[in-house]
Amino acid sequence: MSDIKYLVRKNILSLVPYSSARDEFNGEDAIFLDANENPYGNLNRYPDPLQKALKKEIAVLKGVPEKNIFLGNGSDEAIDLLYRIFCVPGKDQALTFAPTYGMYSVSSAINDVGMITVPLDDNFDIPEDFDFEVTGNISLKIILLCSPNNPTGNTLSEERIIPILEKFKGIVVIDEAYTDFSCRQSFLSLLYKYPNLVVLQTFSKAWGLAAARVGMAFAGEDIISLMNKIKYPYNISAINQQAALNALKENDSVYQIITSLKVMREDMVARLKELKCVRKVYPSDANFLLVKVSDANSIYNKLVKQKIIVRNRNSVVRDCLRITIGTARENDMVIEALQKL
Repeated sequence: MSDIKYLVRKNILSLVPYSSARDEFNGEDAIFLDANENPYGNLNRYPDPLQKALKKEIAVLKGVPEKNIFLGNGSDEAIDLLYRIFCVPGKDQALTFAPTYGMYSVSSAINDVGMITVPLDDNFDIPEDFDFEVTGNISLKIILLCSPNNPTGNTLSEERIIPILEKFKGIVVIDEAYTDFSCRQSFLSLLYKYPNLVVLQTFSKAWGLAAARVGMAFAGEDIISLMNKIKYPYNISAINQQAALNALKENDSVYQIITSLKVMREDMVARLKELKCVRKVYPSDANFLLVKVSDANSIYNKLVKQKIIVRNRNSVVRDCLRITIGTARENDMVIEALQKL
């Protein structure tokens, strides 16, 4: 705790966490009369609050010890908890580079944390001339980076992230929700070098479990302990824990799907570039494409009338649509609809 203790809110350091019945006894072969549960039913027992069985499998898959893994109700829970741990409401600040995932700023507003927004460069990367003086502000506690980025799809340059990790004394969050679709190496390998690093990943994208809401945070043991300290007791249902465990048993099939989606992504890039209404298709390491078109609002509305729903990002990146890679037939339908415009 010594490396990050000075960053943590005083009330969080002194907090006595809630102790649930399943925290105090975690065996299986017993008569459970300790948690006021209904003794009948298939879903009558509270889930494991620390998701030990799931973490054990994730540890093997990711090569990260269980003590360095936090599981949350989507990555959004982890983001919110980090604000609560490290940022004093009405006083501290966070920083991100825009355009990026909108929940960073929403969560900062909910927690009454000021958000400093630095524009990405023309290639949607961290500016080469980024002014590190801003990171010296003692009220700046968290920097959030999304890589591959949403909605742009590109991976941020490692050579521009490393100086932030080395120079910034606060918490650096690298959100790798789309890392499975990228050929770039995850930042998980750097966890032990940088005690202020938190890496986020998820079961929502590549693993096809968006409905289950299982997010992963990887960090030093001190940070993980703090996240477990303040989370809600049973933050992931037994149903969703089992869904993630079942998916991990089918990892070969998941990797085949990922490979297929990457091939279809490149096919969609080529096909979109041939369309008259398309001005540019931005490079992507994710399972979606940011596409600049002649008139995003008009084209979006025309697609909606054909029951083809893409994401209109015109308010974030002018005249851009974000198109998720779907099934082969869904991709064909998007191209066919755009060809008629």
